[in-house]
Amino acid sequence: MTRHNGQMDLIDAHLHLIHRDRLQYDWLAGTDWVGPGDYAFADMTALSQGRITGSLFMEVDVTDYRAEARMVADLMGSQPKLIGQIASCRPETAEGFDAWLAECEALKVVGFRRILHETTDDMSQSGLFRRNVRAIGATGRPFDMVFQARQLPVALGLARACPDMTLVLDHCGVPDIAGGAMDPWRADIAALAALPHVMCKLSGIMAYCAPGTASLDVLRPWVDHVIDVFGPARVLWGSDWPVVNKGGGLPLWLDITDGLLAGLTAPEQSAIRAGTARRVYGV
Repeated sequence: MTRHNGQMDLIDAHLHLIHRDRLQYDWLAGTDWVGPGDYAFADMTALSQGRITGSLFMEVDVTDYRAEARMVADLMGSQPKLIGQIASCRPETAEGFDAWLAECEALKVVGFRRILHETTDDMSQSGLFRRNVRAIGATGRPFDMVFQARQLPVALGLARACPDMTLVLDHCGVPDIAGGAMDPWRADIAALAALPHVMCKLSGIMAYCAPGTASLDVLRPWVDHVIDVFGPARVLWGSDWPVVNKGGGLPLWLDITDGLLAGLTAPEQSAIRAGTARRVYGV
């Protein structure tokens, strides 16, 4: 267990960066929790005040995802604490998929993701999609799954179809915390946790609280359930910055994280804070 200035390592396995001068972000139109301008790595570093010791960039659903991955690879050359990236891909498309996996070998890509919580439920159920996800696994890299809570049975189907690789469920399965909808989310999360090749990312959940209500007490029952069913060795942490601004911001999420993990043993905390991410993404 590594410590810096008396604190355990904390690897951010879900960092977004926004560079509007270089890429197009259609989904930002109409959002009020991401202001104008860029959200650069240095901005996150200033907010975290040294509490995050390494970061993995997570794709941001840009128009040209290949340009994004190439840009981030360049950034990593000047940012030693930016230790890898999870790039976007299109498993639903045969043309160019294998070539993109091959190019990513040189771009410090440690995993892949396809946004699925804003697509039709049948996208991840096709044979082509699942074959291509398994092709990602064959390279030794994981695939991040992002589904809404109502889609968790769809996520379970994808996970069962890809048993010989690591899958990471983002944002604790996007629970409806504001609505208090613990069920059927609770059972669906347990079903996914029963598959040993599925991990769960402790990220993004402040955004699913009612506005202004994100707190340790509000989040604890949801996080406790995730840790109980997955175990600390299969849970990893992410900031979801700057989307975390929707729920109160990065400093608040760091403080809440410390509170959520305080009751665990030191090895359990170390796994969630850094160890699981290191093992899953090979960083």
